[in-house]
Amino acid sequence: MKILFTAKALKDYKNLTREVQNIVDKQLEALLRDIRYPSLRTKKYDESQNIWQARINKDLRLFFGIEKDVYVIIAICKHPK
Repeated sequence: MKILFTAKALKDYKNLTREVQNIVDKQLEALLRDIRYPSLRTKKYDESQNIWQARINKDLRLFFGIEKDVYVIIAICKHPK
């Protein structure tokens, strides 16, 4: 699998602190290893649009789609509580 950022996701990433970017990088590595990696707590967010959600930390979530062998990162944003 590969990772591709949308323009919005790249902007979201660049707006994070370096410390949080490091956490995102770590979680993306985990996603590449295993979508079911425990700390990601990956789940379908919107079945009709094939959007998934993964945990970055207590407050941030990663939203992505899966297209063939690519995880398309859509957004990195606050948890929609």
